[in-house]
Amino acid sequence: MLLRILAMRVRENELIEKIAAALGRRPRVSGELRLGIGDDAALFRPRAGREIILTCDWFLEGTHFFREKHPPDSVGWKCLARALSDIAAMGATPRCFLLSLALPASHTGRWLSEFLRGLSRASRKFACVLAGGDTTQGRGILIHIAAIGDAPTGRAVRRSGARPGDFVYVSGRLGEAELGLQILRGNRGFLNSKNPLLKKHLYPEPRLALGEWLAKKRLASAMMDLSDGLSSDLPRLCATNGVGALLESARIPQTRHSDVARKQGLDSLCLALHGGDDYELLFTVPPPKVRALPRTIQGVILTSIGKITRESKLALRNEDGREQALAARGWDPFR
Repeated sequence: MLLRILAMRVRENELIEKIAAALGRRPRVSGELRLGIGDDAALFRPRAGREIILTCDWFLEGTHFFREKHPPDSVGWKCLARALSDIAAMGATPRCFLLSLALPASHTGRWLSEFLRGLSRASRKFACVLAGGDTTQGRGILIHIAAIGDAPTGRAVRRSGARPGDFVYVSGRLGEAELGLQILRGNRGFLNSKNPLLKKHLYPEPRLALGEWLAKKRLASAMMDLSDGLSSDLPRLCATNGVGALLESARIPQTRHSDVARKQGLDSLCLALHGGDDYELLFTVPPPKVRALPRTIQGVILTSIGKITRESKLALRNEDGREQALAARGWDPFR
């Protein structure tokens, strides 16, 4: 038994070495991260005048990705990107993250190498370094990310703050990630991960620059990210503020690949309303500040899709002027 335990320890040490080598054995020590990989815990100290932003996110095989369909490097990229979307929604800057990883022994070779390659690319892209974490063996692949960021004290954008009359905005186009997922599910085995129809599902990009810009300019009265779908996330923002919203269906930015959606038996508006995994920003803007918003920021479109209402109900107005209740039909892991 002792030899077995020692062998397991050696294998785990090798696993940790592999992760450390892929993501930087000695992460850059800065004004925030004082001590990273290699000790019992990391040391983090925010710069003067800034406060810490903390968030965490599960990424589970069979729930969020499929081993037989999702390329390992996309799993590595996406597990960090989706966690950092919460940082973006606060208007904050990502600094470092913790990785907890459980996987079968059969996947500690090539699968892990490709996973770490994707994770390393995301870490560099979003300037967010690995500070530590934990590893264990399991039957399935379980990934947990804890992300740490910071923002100027008192300047983080919260979900609260929306008022009746505020305009409701979204970034980007909605439903493209869900379209990619449906295409992936409808095909056997792996598809070409460079297929543009799959990009937003496999390699989402949190709107970090946009979130920071909105916070800096103090334009957003409330903000959150769109991870579960507009019809499920907007009610959460409204409930926090005790308000409702009236959306205009004609203004909701839909996928540019509506012809592909139709061939899949999918409606572009339904994808935009109920599709998850977009990781765009949903935010409200008081009327006097709307003029300060450009149409795009770094190539990302900003679209006003409706208004916050005093009455606490959510409605969608169709192009013919008729209104209907907006039901929450987005992603729900317990449904």
